[in-house]
Amino acid sequence: MATGAGWLGSYCDAWHLRFVLRSRFCGWCCVLEIAILNPGFFELLQTLALRCAAGLHRHPKRIAAGVAAILLCGGGAALAVASLAPDAAQLPVRQLLQAVEPLPLQVQSDALQSQRYTLFRQDVSRSTDTAQSLFKRLGIDDVAAASFLSIDPQARQHLLGRAGRLVKAEVNNDYSLAKLTARWSPEDNGQFKRWILERTAQGLQSRLETAPLQASQRLASGTIRSSLFAATDEAAIPDSIAVQMADIFSGDIDFHRALRKGDRFSVVYETLEADGEPVRSGKVLSAEFVNNGKTLQAIWFQEQGVHPLTSAAHKGGYYTLDGASLRRAYLASPMEFSRVSSGFKMRFHPILQTWRAHLGVDYAAPSGTPVRSVADGMVEFAGWQNGFGNVVFVKHRNNHTTVYAHLSKILLRKGQGVSQGQHVGLVGATGWATGPHLHFEFRVNGQHHDPLTIARQSEAVPVSPAARPLFNQAVLAMRPQLEAAASLQLASAQ
Repeated sequence: MATGAGWLGSYCDAWHLRFVLRSRFCGWCCVLEIAILNPGFFELLQTLALRCAAGLHRHPKRIAAGVAAILLCGGGAALAVASLAPDAAQLPVRQLLQAVEPLPLQVQSDALQSQRYTLFRQDVSRSTDTAQSLFKRLGIDDVAAASFLSIDPQARQHLLGRAGRLVKAEVNNDYSLAKLTARWSPEDNGQFKRWILERTAQGLQSRLETAPLQASQRLASGTIRSSLFAATDEAAIPDSIAVQMADIFSGDIDFHRALRKGDRFSVVYETLEADGEPVRSGKVLSAEFVNNGKTLQAIWFQEQGVHPLTSAAHKGGYYTLDGASLRRAYLASPMEFSRVSSGFKMRFHPILQTWRAHLGVDYAAPSGTPVRSVADGMVEFAGWQNGFGNVVFVKHRNNHTTVYAHLSKILLRKGQGVSQGQHVGLVGATGWATGPHLHFEFRVNGQHHDPLTIARQSEAVPVSPAARPLFNQAVLAMRPQLEAAASLQLASAQ
């Protein structure tokens, strides 16, 4: 076919007729497929199709234009028909009312009774707890479990009457006990205790387990409005972390008199978790304190290897981010909380009843208060000595010696290495003492010196050159965390 349209093909059988037309001028293609139910009607349509094909050979342009016109008119007709549809708002509306009969209450009650679920409740044990009082707070109504808890030796030893245990209960929907778990960390050894009371096929059984604590990091920040502890409470920071921050920056900030309203701080610290639940706080990893416009920063760092004097592993300490130590060679005081009752001066001796030089400093404190070594060293003497009573002599470098007298209990032995801050004994009133206190002396080559002056003049201990690369890596890792902690405060303010 040399014309613009052509007969492309056809297919016929007893029930179907299909033929295809295509225009070479406009590119359209038409497929007609007709289902035939009457064979006579099929023969008629077949004849018409053959005649249409012959006409298409003779007048291709006219037929193409006709088909296009039919399609265009058909679209317009469709629009016209659509516009004549009735308005939905005018259609009749019928309202159908049908009563719904609920299931009988007994059937519903039986269905609810067949459902089993477990409730999880958590609390902290108290020193006054009995099995009944603990179960009441946890919402447990189980006489058998309460009776078992009251007589179980492990429960009586580790839970009942013990404050601060994290207790978690799994309770059935009838308020009977499924499982009771108590967690606590009795020592700073990286582990925690887990006591479990569980209902098994053999009845109620209890067991005690030991597992390692998992350390995670937390970021926090706050603003001083009245005091450090008020600000840390507002920021949900544990008191132990607040005490550490005060100790870290105590050489630069007097937290009793130098704090200003509007001072701010940021801190990154450890949280020690037992089975995903925080049970205690660890150490401060890094901190920043802005006091009266002055910014102070600190990072925890522990050198590898052993200390040359004590032959023990390096204890670690806090440094500025440029490597200067915040820990001086000597602590300002051998006790964390105390007051000076008698200084390094002439005084009237309360026992000898005469004026004589007081060659040390007395710190008033209750009996049993821990006494700490002010520096690294070696125990030179530990025992009873005349008017000193129970006394400990610690030898430090450069022929320096510190003396801790009138102790109620000695915690070290002669020849033992001691680290700065390690407890050497407990406050007492042994020897020539009229009441419980600590007599503290500082000697240089056997000569007495004012301990408070020595502490103020003691030099800081910087990061050693060998440990400097590792320290720089720690600083790089901690800077973004301190910035993130500070941004928490900024976000909350906005």
